[in-house]
Amino acid sequence: MTTTDPRFAVLGARPGKIVAVHLSYTSRADQRGRQPAAPSYFFKPSSSLAPSGAAIERPSGTELLAFEGEIALVIGEPARWVTPDAAWSHVASLTAANDFGLYDLRANDKGSNVRSKGGDGYTPLGPALIDARSVDPHALRLRTWVNGDLVQDDSTAGLLFPLAQIVADLSQHFTLETGDVILTGTPAGSSVVAPGDVVEVQVDAGSQSTGRLRTPVTQGAHSFDAAVGSLPAVDDTQRLEAWGSAEAAGSAPSPALSPELRAKLERVPVAGLSAQLRKRGLNDVTIDGVHALTPGSRFVGTARTLRFVPHREDLFAARGGGYNAQKRAFDAVDAGEVIVIEARGETGSGTLGDILALRAHARGAAAIVTDGGVRDAEAVAAVGIPVFTAGAHPAVLGRRHVPWETDVAVGCGGTTVEPGDILVGDGDGVIVIPPHLAEEVADAALAQEAEDAWIARQVASGHPIDGLFPLNAQWRARYEAERNA
Repeated sequence: MTTTDPRFAVLGARPGKIVAVHLSYTSRADQRGRQPAAPSYFFKPSSSLAPSGAAIERPSGTELLAFEGEIALVIGEPARWVTPDAAWSHVASLTAANDFGLYDLRANDKGSNVRSKGGDGYTPLGPALIDARSVDPHALRLRTWVNGDLVQDDSTAGLLFPLAQIVADLSQHFTLETGDVILTGTPAGSSVVAPGDVVEVQVDAGSQSTGRLRTPVTQGAHSFDAAVGSLPAVDDTQRLEAWGSAEAAGSAPSPALSPELRAKLERVPVAGLSAQLRKRGLNDVTIDGVHALTPGSRFVGTARTLRFVPHREDLFAARGGGYNAQKRAFDAVDAGEVIVIEARGETGSGTLGDILALRAHARGAAAIVTDGGVRDAEAVAAVGIPVFTAGAHPAVLGRRHVPWETDVAVGCGGTTVEPGDILVGDGDGVIVIPPHLAEEVADAALAQEAEDAWIARQVASGHPIDGLFPLNAQWRARYEAERNA
């Protein structure tokens, strides 16, 4: 039966099942540091299929949408208990595929990839089929481009498991039916893409080609609901695997804080953000006891962390001098990031001084937040970078602290801060926003600010507060009517 649904146009019909191989190329196995002895698989829903040119949405509050250029096999004759020698005769055609995955949702599915790889549009196929009978399955070329740059280039000669073996192995476990699709894995080079990027995949068999499978990436408007299921979560392991290497992960920009989101957060007071986070059950997200060295300071940025442990003479001798963790943190901070220092609320010595503040300012850091002391406080304030601290103290670092480690979860001012968390500071203090909630919280806070401003105008004009703050049904109707006018 043919179909007019554009998702299945290249296949001619909706497939009964899509089976994907976890790890199949030597280059990818070398990159991951593990080589499986046999292929392993997962299923993808047919609703995840998309044609060339269709956009894929990265959901709101997520950052690790990764592409995987692949060769897709389409089953012709049903296969059950077939041998590797006979398996290829059961393949009707092949085409280009992109096995997209959202690593923010990967951990909770324990390898099944139901949510991380099952989303609508997460399996683009096409744009054309190549007749499998006319090609050598050991000599297929696979290439992927991102924004025109070639990022994957490998061939089926580099497979750990030949294509025919994959078909034969699957046929041992269930019947491969006509129209079923097998995604045969991706080589090294898979990485993260962001809204605005365009990914293209092409498969060539000698002079034959599928043409380029084109997928633009867009930003989705919907975020996930904690009342319904688990929320996106990112850790260092997922970042490393999504980006493909430690170098790529470490140099990656923070998609969680786009210029558009930063602009929104710059318009919202910390008090408004606090109210919205409280509505979502997050009360312990303020860095307590810190104040701006310079009144009127305000900042928005992502966390870069530094941890001090209590002073001990032998440990300070071993780790306090030279190019220690404190110096490394200030040398590594990037534009738009906030250095967050865990000092256990101990203000009996400085955790930074004017030289380090100058270094952070020169690197483009958004701010410095410490629940310890600041040395050379007046000189630090004069640097021009927002600094929020628990107080000033003239003593040097070794009086109370040992610089210990960077880029780990820290405790600062009574709350936990993870690298990549979003921080906002103003005259009311500093608040920590989980990245997956930032867009939602910013939009809600802006809406509430607009409502509060309207209420303030009514009060200023002489209306009583009762029924107006908060709005009762009558006032709410009036507010909505004026807002939409």
